[in-house]
Amino acid sequence: MKVGLQIPDFSTPRGPESLGRELAVVARTADEAGFEYLAVMDHFFQIPVVGPAEKEMLEGYTTLGYLAACTSRAALVTLVTGTVYREPGVLAKIVTTLDVLSGGRAWLGIGAAWNAEESQGLGIAFPPVAERFERLEETVQICLRMWSGDEKPYRGRHYSLDRPLNSPQSLSRPHPPIMIGGGGEKKTLRLVAEYADACNLFAGRDEARKLDILRQHCEAVGRDYDTVYKTAYYWFDTSKGTQRIVDELGALAGLGFDAAIGAVAGVWDVTPLEQIGAAVIPVVADF
Repeated sequence: MKVGLQIPDFSTPRGPESLGRELAVVARTADEAGFEYLAVMDHFFQIPVVGPAEKEMLEGYTTLGYLAACTSRAALVTLVTGTVYREPGVLAKIVTTLDVLSGGRAWLGIGAAWNAEESQGLGIAFPPVAERFERLEETVQICLRMWSGDEKPYRGRHYSLDRPLNSPQSLSRPHPPIMIGGGGEKKTLRLVAEYADACNLFAGRDEARKLDILRQHCEAVGRDYDTVYKTAYYWFDTSKGTQRIVDELGALAGLGFDAAIGAVAGVWDVTPLEQIGAAVIPVVADF
């Protein structure tokens, strides 16, 4: 099993003036400690589970570009981009740019979007849920077309591209891995089976049953279930001891998960990152 760091909270003890420096230290420490993924949320307001909307929140892809320059090995991904936040052709260019400048380390993490408050606050269109899922599917189709080099016009229900040109192409081939996040059983997991290289589910939220449903969707579309890379969002808290983390990641591995990605309590101190790198990552690598 592999381990990844997500940074959801940018309210550092010393404030925005030192945020860039502190973020660089966190990223380099995680990279050197063996974390395989560096992730950020793709939100413009802070989300309620972390804090009030007014808490500091950085734009996701600008942040990943900065993290790319601070690191050398970890993959870079949003957990996850709301499909309505950017036009699909522009999103494909953004992820391609990140991939090229990072030496082939970009992933596309994407979902149907859920936070109406930030969309309404910033004037971003936020259609009903059924349409958001239609837009999600078309967005993935457009990204795949652009990464394949197919410049023929794309005509969908919601998007129309006359020439989906993508130059330079991504370094990751055939394309940056696509992760579709969320546990929606009728739509999200069906889209994973049909299009995605990876899924992301929340640990502790009936994940075993969700995987069973994903398997059913894979069978329905003729997809080998084992070809879906399975990640779980997991909260790393070293204050409870690293052995507890090892045991819980072992349980996730037993269910079939390939990676655990999530926030680390006390991350700005970086000591927890070093503890995970020394006592967790080498052990769970054998799971």
